[in-house]
Amino acid sequence: MGDRKEARGTRDDEFQSFVIGRWPRLMRTAFLLTGEQHAAEDLVQSTLEQVFVAWRKVGSADDPEAYVRRVMINAHARKHRRRLKEFLAPRDDSGLVREIADTGDRIAQAEDRNTLLKALAQLPARQREAVVLRYWEDLTETQTAQAMGCSVGAVKSNAAKGIAKLRAIPGLAETVTQGGTKR
Repeated sequence: MGDRKEARGTRDDEFQSFVIGRWPRLMRTAFLLTGEQHAAEDLVQSTLEQVFVAWRKVGSADDPEAYVRRVMINAHARKHRRRLKEFLAPRDDSGLVREIADTGDRIAQAEDRNTLLKALAQLPARQREAVVLRYWEDLTETQTAQAMGCSVGAVKSNAAKGIAKLRAIPGLAETVTQGGTKR
């Protein structure tokens, strides 16, 4: 009996460490997918609820963060398929947990963040997921395909279409062209 409590305590500690270390990135990804702070918080919370139940499996995975990201993408896709209304263009993102942008991160340096968020909101869900994961989260095409549960070709197609739509928006063209020439 004591071994079971000790193992549960260790599992809880590992999960807590994971959440504390990954919270800002999970929130950023969720915010970019949903476009609204409260929806992002709900998405991360529901994702972490699912992950906690299976933490023994998740924690022992080769890449727990990729596993959690996949759970988040699936949860967001389920919500989108049910056609629940999302508020994709927030009025203000002041409550968003901030990360310090890398000096080479062109999207983070965009002068008009609201324009970018509104532009992302106009993309279909799969294109938005591909663009966010490829260019904002800086995942490889293979990692993005794994997170989205699709082929690398589908990632390339969705990302290219999404970037093309973003390029067509005045004021974003220069940012997208500079940031969209990866791998």
